[in-house]
Amino acid sequence: MSAHRPHRVVVLALDGILPFELGIPHRVFGRAKDPVDGRPLYEIVTCSVRPPGPVRTDADFSIDVPHGPEALADADTVVVPASYELGPVYEEGRLTDELAAAFAHVRPGTRLVSICTGGYVLAAAGFLDGRPATTHWASADHFQRLFPSVRVDPDVLFIDDGSVLTSAGVAAGLDLCLHIVRRDHGTAIANEVARRTVVPPHRDGGQAQFILRPVPEPQLATTTSARAWALARLEQPLQLRDLAEQESMSVRTFTRRFREEVGMTPGQWLTQQRVERARQLLESSDLSVDRVARDSGFGTATSLRQHLQAALGVSPTTYRRTFRTPHAGSPALRENSPCGSADIG
Repeated sequence: MSAHRPHRVVVLALDGILPFELGIPHRVFGRAKDPVDGRPLYEIVTCSVRPPGPVRTDADFSIDVPHGPEALADADTVVVPASYELGPVYEEGRLTDELAAAFAHVRPGTRLVSICTGGYVLAAAGFLDGRPATTHWASADHFQRLFPSVRVDPDVLFIDDGSVLTSAGVAAGLDLCLHIVRRDHGTAIANEVARRTVVPPHRDGGQAQFILRPVPEPQLATTTSARAWALARLEQPLQLRDLAEQESMSVRTFTRRFREEVGMTPGQWLTQQRVERARQLLESSDLSVDRVARDSGFGTATSLRQHLQAALGVSPTTYRRTFRTPHAGSPALRENSPCGSADIG
């Protein structure tokens, strides 16, 4: 890709598409600008599986799509939002002839992204075979039965598996597109896009927070205070009993309640927060790797390297070099890879 040509994002609009999801890539990628000269970092194009013309939405209006499937041939990234009219894709796990012909235009190595049940399309095309993926929590069981070779995680907001990325339901598409901007161009640009979109640049936890479960008894406490307490002390050694004491719970009760509310164990969550702290320090400061390790709670540079490698697939030095240089290439991050904590599990 030319240094002067914006990254080309092609959004595939299928009949029955949700207008909200269709607008997410345009809103997020369209607001990403070069901090030096203000040029757009992405070009966003919408196409359908048919020649240019109207595409039905799930609302009381259609949209006029200006490009046919041949636009997919020039895509650097293809985004497939959800549709309520997937037909055999949703019912049988197979592509229609139109969809199969459209995907034949996609070049090998093109980055593929799905929002919500758009993941059904990628799975039916075979792009998710043997890979981790997610979709809307309400469809996760059906998705897993239909595509048994896909490793479905219903709890996360999105999964980045390098060249193929999937998100959970609806607004999780915002989280995933912001993550892609952060992966491509660094935290500062992603944060600016988030501010202009009036959404958080990164949401803690995952889709598990939104899965419909029995409402707990009103008198039962939550783990919110313990999480806030831990976030203020990430640089310190923290034990599971320390967190449980903040809520006056037994370790066993606290661990169960924490997993119900956050969707992961306290140890996984603590490690995730420390990785995020380390990322922020590596991107925004000139602190040594040893100091970043201490300030983020990993203690030693060796521990930091191990956890960053497990979570992001890169070393601290590589990560800093990538995200402290605006136009450098970006590593393939695995945002939802759980890893154990150095302190608690």
